[in-house]
Amino acid sequence: MKKNIIIIGSGFSSLAAASYLAQMGHSVSVYEKNDTLGGRARQFKKQGFTFDMGPSWYWMPDVFEKFFADFGKHPTDYYELERLDPGYQVVYGKDDVVPIGDSLEKIYNTFETIEPGSAAKLKKFITEAKNNYSIAIEELVYRPGISPLELVTPKTIQKIQYFFSTIKSQIVKEFKNPKLNQILQFPVLFLGAKPQNTPAFYNFMNYADFGLGTWHPKSGMYAIVEAMVALAKELGVNFNTNATVEKIVVENNKAKGVHVNGTFLPADVVLSGADYHHSESLLDSQYRAYSEAYWEKKTFAPSSLLFYIGLDTKVQKAAHHNLFFDVDFDAHAAAIYDIPKWPEKPLFYANFPSVSDTSMAPKGKEACFLLLPLAPGLEDTPAWREKYFHIMMDRMEHLLGQPLKEKVLFQESFCVKDFVSAYNSYKGNAYGMANTLMQTAFLRPKLISKKVQQLYFTGQLTVPGPGVPPALISGKIVSGLIGAR
Repeated sequence: MKKNIIIIGSGFSSLAAASYLAQMGHSVSVYEKNDTLGGRARQFKKQGFTFDMGPSWYWMPDVFEKFFADFGKHPTDYYELERLDPGYQVVYGKDDVVPIGDSLEKIYNTFETIEPGSAAKLKKFITEAKNNYSIAIEELVYRPGISPLELVTPKTIQKIQYFFSTIKSQIVKEFKNPKLNQILQFPVLFLGAKPQNTPAFYNFMNYADFGLGTWHPKSGMYAIVEAMVALAKELGVNFNTNATVEKIVVENNKAKGVHVNGTFLPADVVLSGADYHHSESLLDSQYRAYSEAYWEKKTFAPSSLLFYIGLDTKVQKAAHHNLFFDVDFDAHAAAIYDIPKWPEKPLFYANFPSVSDTSMAPKGKEACFLLLPLAPGLEDTPAWREKYFHIMMDRMEHLLGQPLKEKVLFQESFCVKDFVSAYNSYKGNAYGMANTLMQTAFLRPKLISKKVQQLYFTGQLTVPGPGVPPALISGKIVSGLIGAR
């Protein structure tokens, strides 16, 4: 039976769900509070520079291919893709840079150069990671998180030890060089948790990194948003921007619609892809499934201090993606998860998309996107932002051996307060709830409301978890649940 479905928010999970639900024959309308679509994956343009405001890593290309294939399409029907070489580089010192190449052979050779004997260990490690990736994709991540039995399959039973050991313990057991340890622990940061708190099974992220590679869609990650919106419109989805959902209306324990900009809009089904905590705040208190105490106890992915910078020069030693790991990895992690505070000596990430894609900046100039991971909920003031802008720029100047601050044409920042105001993000988290052992699969907030019929949720705080590919998967899972009822 055709249903009138309202979707709150236009992030990746909402866009995916909208297309699947429209393909089923439902009438689908998306309501986005901001003036552009894409949720956290918005785009910022200034003086000829183009910036992805949120996600900037294109990993797990197979998930994107699966999504578009469900509609008889391919990603390249909508945008051009390039595999980056290096996928990224890790900067440990002025003349100490480790590139992660675009093939396993290149990466094996890099490891062997740093730690003799490590290439053979890495081959074994990646073989196991690839096997775990296959199990995750084929048997786990497309499950709805309703029952713990979803995790029990003949293949996962054989992997039980990977769920009760951690990424960090597995890595340090085999690799002694601290640089290699950090590189192998880095991918699980996309899951929002410390490597010592992340089950070893998630080493499949290392295969996503080394085996499947790092890609770049021409004109940036926003090209994916544009592609998904175009697909959804082809299927008949109706989009509305500057449309703030103020309340989810419930009658007789059933979702009946929403208030948008002061107007009631009826619906047979309401699906929220907005921040889960915020989505529940749109309900009267008796209809909320999770208390404030519940959210307070959860481990959230970090927030971030972001800068979008136009540089009046090309950066000579930069790759497209750069990790500045020249300070203590564990100390920064502790400032996020153990005793939340602004880190004394921060790790940070620098994205120079115009290194690979000339459309991202005027000729002879460079688009620079800086990201410093932070504990959610930290005090966010102009003074803090300015202090850490100079810390990161000074470090980059020193490590890359090039004056950059004097070449800054403009800088725009985005931090905890902005994540709250722009995305209604709980404590300003940047990408959802961490995938720790006690916050995985059926232990995450549910896709189906426990208290309100015809109310559903999708996105990074529910299954399968943080990241762009999981968001696409979340949209597919929830649309299947809606379609089955």
